[in-house]
Amino acid sequence: MKQTAGALEGLRVLDLTRILAGPYCTMLLGDMGASVIKVEQPGKGDDTRTWGPPFVGSESAYNLGVNRNKRSMTLDLKASEGNTILKRLAAGADVLIDNFKPGTIERLGIDQAWRQSHAPQLVHCQISGYGTSGPKGGKPGYDFILQAETGLMSITGDINGEPMKMGIAIVDICTGMYASNAILAALMARHRLGVGQRVEICLHDTGISMLSYVASAYLVDGQMPQRYGNGHPNIVPYRAYPTGDGQLVITVANDNQFIRFSGLLGHGEWAVDSRFRRNRDRVENRGELDQLICEELVTQECDYWINLLETADIPCSRINSVPEALSSDQVAARELVVTANHPDVTDLKIPGIPFRFEQTPAGVHRHPPKLGEHTAEILREELQFTEQDIAELRARRVI
Repeated sequence: MKQTAGALEGLRVLDLTRILAGPYCTMLLGDMGASVIKVEQPGKGDDTRTWGPPFVGSESAYNLGVNRNKRSMTLDLKASEGNTILKRLAAGADVLIDNFKPGTIERLGIDQAWRQSHAPQLVHCQISGYGTSGPKGGKPGYDFILQAETGLMSITGDINGEPMKMGIAIVDICTGMYASNAILAALMARHRLGVGQRVEICLHDTGISMLSYVASAYLVDGQMPQRYGNGHPNIVPYRAYPTGDGQLVITVANDNQFIRFSGLLGHGEWAVDSRFRRNRDRVENRGELDQLICEELVTQECDYWINLLETADIPCSRINSVPEALSSDQVAARELVVTANHPDVTDLKIPGIPFRFEQTPAGVHRHPPKLGEHTAEILREELQFTEQDIAELRARRVI
């Protein structure tokens, strides 16, 4: 894989995170060209290394999916020598990110006083479950628990069914995205202020913020938000409908689209019916309209309707499986599945990069590392350790 100069070329990131939110954040920074050092526990590493099957050699697919564009080193942070190495690496970094329980990094000696005296330009991002304030401040957090606690599950699932979580750890992933955003903002502020700062991100706050327009609606009118299955609380038609051979997702976002949609289904009268003329009317009478649409769509197969609707610029799609989605022509054209040469397998397929830069291209320039794969390299290049120094650290199990 050819190395190109990314937007964050020259940025040095020290990654003390594990599981998903933190590693996802640092992966995004690495995708944009940052140099990321992932510090892991000797002999164990990131918990996700064992989260399988499936595995590629000794590596779990989970771990491979969120740790590209990083170097891995092992380091016993509790050993005095390991702690010294950690501080030297932090002093030379632009960004330090950890997802330890609040207070842990401070007990390792990297507190505000240390940053001010040894690394004043360091941006320190801390990811946690609940942050450092409030009645739950300092407690650990888990994606599934936070999906439940923040109300996300209450608005997800069938109308008359049970609350459901998302099929992915959405709070973790969004927390990682928020963290990368906040880190980049703090780096911009560093240019103006001349110093770094501490950035706090937590799963709880992410989950609440993800309620977005649903929270806004409740705060405005006080009505209990409902589950709408595959429907939308504020737009109709907007859901999955049955056809003659499968489900078809249709979104009609405005009144002009509804006029075209009604005509295509052979029911132009819907667009002038007082029950359905405006979107607010359709929302209030969603049950009646959805029933009429279902009765028409089941008369033809899914492909028939897709061809008809796409010709009229009505957004629609069949519900693809993951294999179908990953093998689509659009995914191939956007390079959203890429290959990396991994020590355990040639041409390892991993998820691609979802953003594009005109002048500073993002790219996969490092395979997801094996545990401690770059320990010696990092100690030599970053801290000028000799081979004897490294051998002695290994003998004492500091690395």
